[in-house]
Order: sequence, then C-alpha cells, then structure tokens
Amino acid sequence: MAVPVSQEGSAPAADAAWPDNPVLVEVWRSGFLESVHRGALVVVDPAGAVAAAAGAVDRPVLPRSANKPVQATALLACGWAPRSVEETAIGAGSHSGEDGHRETVAGMLAAVGLGPDDLGCPPALPAHEPTRAAWLAAGRRPERSAMNCSGKHAAMLSACVAAGWPTEGYLDPAHPLQRAVEERLAATAEEPVAAVVVDGCGAPQHALTLTGLARGIAALVEAPAGSGERSVADAMRAAPWYVAGTGREDTELMGAVPGLLVKVGADGVHVAALPGRGAVALKLDDGGDRGRTPALAAGLRRLGVPAEQLARWLLTPVTGGEGVVGQVRAAPSLTF
Repeated sequence: MAVPVSQEGSAPAADAAWPDNPVLVEVWRSGFLESVHRGALVVVDPAGAVAAAAGAVDRPVLPRSANKPVQATALLACGWAPRSVEETAIGAGSHSGEDGHRETVAGMLAAVGLGPDDLGCPPALPAHEPTRAAWLAAGRRPERSAMNCSGKHAAMLSACVAAGWPTEGYLDPAHPLQRAVEERLAATAEEPVAAVVVDGCGAPQHALTLTGLARGIAALVEAPAGSGERSVADAMRAAPWYVAGTGREDTELMGAVPGLLVKVGADGVHVAALPGRGAVALKLDDGGDRGRTPALAAGLRRLGVPAEQLARWLLTPVTGGEGVVGQVRAAPSLTF
C-alpha cells in the first residue's frame, strides 16, 4: 500500500524534479508561434505494451478523474449494484451538474437509504453554464450533488452499504473501500501506486505512471463481455452524457468515434481507448486544458482513428477580432 502524502506536505525531493518533457502542442497566431505546451504522452497496444511515447511516460503523475473508470470496477467488485447504464456511467464520470445528473445521483443515494448530506464531496454550483446561471439568478446555493464527482461518491457510498462497511469515514485511505480501490488501480496498471494524496473532491487520489494509466483503460475495453470491467466501459460508451454532459469533450468524442472510451482528468490529463487498437494517455506539464484535445487527437490518430472523425479536436481555432487567425495543434513530437 502506498504511503499517503500529508495534506499540507510534499512529495520527496526526487519526485519534485520535473522532467524535461518535449513540446506536445503549439499555439499559432497569424503565422507566429505564440505559446507551447510541454508534456508526456504514451500509446499502448491492446495488451498494454508501449507502442509509442513522447516525454517521461514512466514518471508517476496524478491522473485525477482519469482514474474513475478503473475505480468504478473496484466499487462493482465491492458490491455496488447499479440499476442502469446511466448510474454506472455517472459513477465513473465527471458530470456537469445538469438536472438529469443530479437526479441520477439522488436516485442512487435513495436506493441505499442515503441522501445528499451523506456525500463527502464539497458543495458546488453546476459546471453547466445555463444551469449555473439559472441557479445564480434564483439565489440557489451550491449543493453537494451538483459537484462533478458526486456520481463517484454516490457509487462509493453504495458500495459501502452493499459490503456492510461504515459510510462514515469512507474517504479515509485506510477505509476498506479505499484499500480496495488502490489495489485495483495497481493491478490494472501493473505497477504499485506511487503516492496517495487528497483529490479536489476530498477522495483519495492515486499516483500512477501514464503508461500504467493507459494500461488500465485499455484493460476495460478489452475485458470479456459480462465482466465488471467491460460493463463500465460499455456503460460509459452507451450513456456518454452521464460521463460528462452537454457540450463536453468526452461526451462528444464518444459520440463521434464508435467504440471509443474517453475520460478527462484535471490538471491536463486525458486518457482514451479503442477495442482492438490500444489506448493513449497524456499529461500536459502546465496542467491546463487548452492543449489536451489536440494532443489526445494526435494519439488517437496513432490508434488509427480517421482524421475526419477528429477534425474538431485536431485543430482548435485561435481567434483575432471577429475571425480565426490561427490554431492550437499537435507539435511534430506527436507525429509518430
């Protein structure tokens, strides 16, 4: 079991040294290279072997919400019994707090005799802009069920009830549920968890290498039909709106590319997998969002996804005045 890093403390000095990663994404404005995003990206084959890589793909990172699909398989093994593909998808997702998202979370909690006050995630306003604007106009306060990780927390609580474990303290890394999550993440990544820290939602967050992260997501789409692993992958692909929400990249990418499983993570992380093709995982060093999808799209091209299916994400427009004057695009380092 990995040693937790204290909430106020820091990782060992050796881990603090940032690698000299290559430029993965370039920002061009009127023919001028304005900015770059450095990082690391790995492509693995269906068996989890590295097929291509750029940057320090064997250095532990924090996958953040990109860990959720594999986390969900641990919850199923502990007894979580979703009543629909929508519940499975939101349990592995990062929703936008839209009405249907919050209603699904409320239903999951009610099914095990719990309510929103039992959620350990912090209160939040919906991330979906129209819903958020309506809440603010009505003077509505932040709620725990609107937080983007509330689906995961509802699934964790449901697993605790099913296993007969206390729901009090379910976010403690020493809780049997969290030990099971850590063990599952390590097993699918085929490497030990490097560190356990506190995630933005308050749950334990487990450090893995990008290579291990890619192996884990590949294992879900390659799992046999009827297995818990495959059920998570199938649910996310069948109900992608519950994984993210209206206008969100993960939802729209899964709608555009048949069979694709995608999950974003905070601070510049993205992971995706296609059955029979493999998986791609990346992290941008600056932790930003702007360069994620061009880099991910470049990795998906390496998996054989046609460029026309990825056109919206391969090149992101850069505006100037009332027109488009440039683009955010993958750097030559991602021309595998």
